[in-house]
Amino acid sequence: MTQRVLTRLGRISPTAAFLGVGVIVFVALVLPGAVGGVLLLALAAGAGWLLAQTWSLHPSRARVMRVVILGLIVALAVAKLT
Repeated sequence: MTQRVLTRLGRISPTAAFLGVGVIVFVALVLPGAVGGVLLLALAAGAGWLLAQTWSLHPSRARVMRVVILGLIVALAVAKLT
């Protein structure tokens, strides 16, 4: 199952993926309170899963940046929830 999901994600163009995630983040930041926070947490969970699956493929500098961005998304979600 995991390999199938990763294969399907690999077929998406990088531009479409960037714009899709950008739209999700924008909508989550505009939505009020808990709804936006839960949407951001769902995005962080998906990004964390993808990062865990592809961890060995990235150089160490890229890993650090991805973890930092993931932490920022979680921090935004917590801020929206409180």
